[in-house]
Amino acid sequence: MKTLNELLRSNIKGLKPYSSARDEFTGSASVYLDANENPFNQPYNRYPDPYQRNLKAKIATIKGVKADQIFLGNGSDEPIDLLFRAFCEPGKDNVVSIDPTYGMYQVAADINNIEVRKVLLTEDFQLDVNALLAATDENSKLLFLCSPNNPTGNCFKEEDLLALIKGFDGIVVLDEAYIDFAPEKSLLKRIDEFSNLVVLQTFSKAWGMAGIRLGMAFASAPIIKVLSSIKYPYNINILTQEKASELLDKEEDKHQWVELLLKERTRLDVDLQQFSFVQKIYPSDANYLLVKVDDAKGLYNYLVNEEIIIRDRSSVALCAGCLRITVGTADENSQLLNALKSYQK
Repeated sequence: MKTLNELLRSNIKGLKPYSSARDEFTGSASVYLDANENPFNQPYNRYPDPYQRNLKAKIATIKGVKADQIFLGNGSDEPIDLLFRAFCEPGKDNVVSIDPTYGMYQVAADINNIEVRKVLLTEDFQLDVNALLAATDENSKLLFLCSPNNPTGNCFKEEDLLALIKGFDGIVVLDEAYIDFAPEKSLLKRIDEFSNLVVLQTFSKAWGMAGIRLGMAFASAPIIKVLSSIKYPYNINILTQEKASELLDKEEDKHQWVELLLKERTRLDVDLQQFSFVQKIYPSDANYLLVKVDDAKGLYNYLVNEEIIIRDRSSVALCAGCLRITVGTADENSQLLNALKSYQK
């Protein structure tokens, strides 16, 4: 692959990061008169740790990585956007992505004026490695992969992922938002092996923390240092840091939630097959099912009227006639199935 220096935008190479008051001092003190804060209303009067040191230490232990290999963002969308800003020259560089996949890669590219070269998945929703590599050129800086993929729900073959990581000259961004629900192993432990690999994970799915907006990027320390130098100084607020730290002490809850959701996923898969309007249920490694039906828009609108909200994916590449159904609680899934029984009558 190209070196990090070769991949970085020229203006980022020479960037002098903003230095906040808390960048210049680490540790604790009895009196803080450095940041023009209001001395009242503690602890919310104080700026949060700009590098989330305590939270990263806890995450590092859970994930088995070093703290300097972790970037924390406002959801995964923040590190996605920062990767564009760090590596892609607007109007010049391009990124390669699979199709269909998570829509924010395209949105972030559009915001940053970066061309996206989309490569269709195969008919069984797997990677076309040769086509992906053929879509790259000397200005291709990022390659986005999502495994398990959204909305198809399936994991990609590890040998294909590794072939792309080894064969691409730029940064491979592997989004593993749903990896906790998958039988396949995360590639997180291989960031030491591949200096061009960025792994995205989130607290929004298995951990049940979508409301606090906290995403993780894992990569080599030099890449993390770049992302940290261009983020907003206090990007993770104190409430998010405190709540995440609290919930990370309840990892057993997360394991139980995943186990329950996997059981409910199996139940939904079996019970949905009883309906005559269901044409196909695609295999899922995530917390949702992609379901092909006779009349996707009609069924979607019917469920909206029943106050049950799913996602219509029928206009997405390779997903004609498909709805994406998130696995809910046992009661929520039963409400869905009962509504579908009425729809079939």
